[in-house]
Amino acid sequence: MTALDNLAKTLSRLPGVGPKSARRIAFSLIKTQPEFNRLLAENIATIQEKIRPCSICGSFSEGDPCPVCSDSTRDRSQLCIVEQAQDVITIQSSGAYGGLFHVLGGAINPLDGVGPENLSFDKLMKRIDEGAFREVIIATNPTEEGDTTALYIRHLLKSHPEISLTRLASGLPIGGDLEYADETTLKRSLHGRVSF
Repeated sequence: MTALDNLAKTLSRLPGVGPKSARRIAFSLIKTQPEFNRLLAENIATIQEKIRPCSICGSFSEGDPCPVCSDSTRDRSQLCIVEQAQDVITIQSSGAYGGLFHVLGGAINPLDGVGPENLSFDKLMKRIDEGAFREVIIATNPTEEGDTTALYIRHLLKSHPEISLTRLASGLPIGGDLEYADETTLKRSLHGRVSF
């Protein structure tokens, strides 16, 4: 196996990078400036030393607590529960949410051996018991695993009737065409319809 093959094989282990994309990236790295490759290698080699999970919310940050948890201007009555740390960045980039976050570290998936005990539900409940949250927003993915996780969260929060529990809406995208929507998306859209 050549050095190029080894690099492509390693790159293909990254999420969303298939064998063809990995080979394209490898060829691109061959043609780029050596300084860029050294910088890239250094950034990859040191990322886990520099970025760690926040001890409060579980999101990744260089500081502990993370900038969101340490921001006193955020709405501390709202808690948005997400599956992964990258979901925090996605929601933050919308500019539409100003509360706190909690990262579960995944979704319940018994087929893959991921049960509630493998996710940060204990830490979540401790935060809810000690906090003054008025609303908990479930922002798990609209998948079977995300739905299962959302139902589990609803079950956990039954002991907190003072908290309003909401879930991100799902359905048709802006600019979407009904003709191209799949049945599941249409069902979700119809079930989640709102007053107009």
